[in-house]
Amino acid sequence: MTIDTENLLSSIIDSLNRIHHIELEDIPNIDLYMDQVTTFMDSNLRSTTRKPGEDKILTKTMINNYAKNDLLPPPVKKKYSKEHILLLIFIYYYKGILSIGDIQSLLRPLTERYFHTDNALNLGHIYEEVFSLEEDAVADLKDDIVKKFSTSQETFQNAPEEDREILQLFSFISMLSYDVYVKRLLIEKMIDSFKDATTKK
Repeated sequence: MTIDTENLLSSIIDSLNRIHHIELEDIPNIDLYMDQVTTFMDSNLRSTTRKPGEDKILTKTMINNYAKNDLLPPPVKKKYSKEHILLLIFIYYYKGILSIGDIQSLLRPLTERYFHTDNALNLGHIYEEVFSLEEDAVADLKDDIVKKFSTSQETFQNAPEEDREILQLFSFISMLSYDVYVKRLLIEKMIDSFKDATTKK
């Protein structure tokens, strides 16, 4: 098996360059029906899927389940506001790594305090502040991936040549997977602290 390692790393970095969040000003300021919500999310997040031609970004069933599980306030007259969209974007990013219960713990305090409020601080401000960190985070991630990739290329030096590339790729995948595993453990612990802090009287 021959793996083009140079192109593999280049492809990974290119895919990171294509990661962009939905800008706040690009979210409609008018309330949308469910079909319009799913169309908006699909058109803006399609490029983030593993199989863009097949994977579902958001379906009516998903939205109904989110509302049923108290992740999303109910629509008003079957229409969803800009703040509903913001919550759905957060849910989209969280759902791949967190349980429904953990997402509830994170979003419920935000919904209770900042959903449809006249406060100076609202969900739009929170969304912008959080995603303003994206550029630096992606730059750091690129550096970390390049370092892990380089380290993986030093493994299995004594393996037969025909096996070395696949084993090195396995090493790279394992390093990335362990990184995700550890970060998920940390996130879960922080969510427990977040939950305690936001439920104190």
